[in-house]
Amino acid sequence: MADDPKQPEPPSPAPTSAATAATVGKPAAPLGAEAAAKPAPAAKAAHAPPPPAPPSGPPDPPPPAGTAVPAFITTLQNAVSGSVDALSVYLGDWTIIVPAAKLIAAATHLKSAPDALFDFCSDVTATDWPPRKEARFDVVYCLYSTRLRHRVRLKVKVGEHQPLASVTGVWPSANWLEREVYDMFGVNFTGHPDRRRILMPEDWQGFPERKDYPLEGPGELLMENPLDWLKLRQAKEEAEIE
Repeated sequence: MADDPKQPEPPSPAPTSAATAATVGKPAAPLGAEAAAKPAPAAKAAHAPPPPAPPSGPPDPPPPAGTAVPAFITTLQNAVSGSVDALSVYLGDWTIIVPAAKLIAAATHLKSAPDALFDFCSDVTATDWPPRKEARFDVVYCLYSTRLRHRVRLKVKVGEHQPLASVTGVWPSANWLEREVYDMFGVNFTGHPDRRRILMPEDWQGFPERKDYPLEGPGELLMENPLDWLKLRQAKEEAEIE
């Protein structure tokens, strides 16, 4: 006679922790008692703190105490009176903050002085600081000496409509660079041989890199269909011909 199959053994009860065992047999807490025991959430502030004020310009950290000033900067200060408003150094790179009226004199000296010989203007750029009403823009010239292999930056602070002399007579490479700064920021360069837009259409309204420029572009020319914009431009040209 075949043996009966073994029946599976019932699972053993799960071990009970001491904390669980201690609660066995205790009456349930009345409704609402647990909620009352929890601390009430902190009330929200009646008024949100005001947003921080927009920055009014870069910090322009001065040279640390005991830092030796490069000889070409000292020579510039002695040769062109009033050409240095301030000095800044960051990660070993020097910046000379020059008044707008002294820009050409300082640039000419830095190009030709034997201890400077900055014969290459590698870049011209700008930053916009609207809270700084009288001198909204920082125009920055990045200079390099191919013979002495050192660098420096010139920085000029100018207002929105303040004239700023072009440095193309000192460094011809600044031609298109200044055109881009004019196109994007509207800096009022004077004496430039060909001051016109270089990236945007000539009849574009506004200056896209200004911080108050609308993100969606100029509203009166905001059209989804490029043909509509071309029709508007053609109508304007026909009106001028008539």
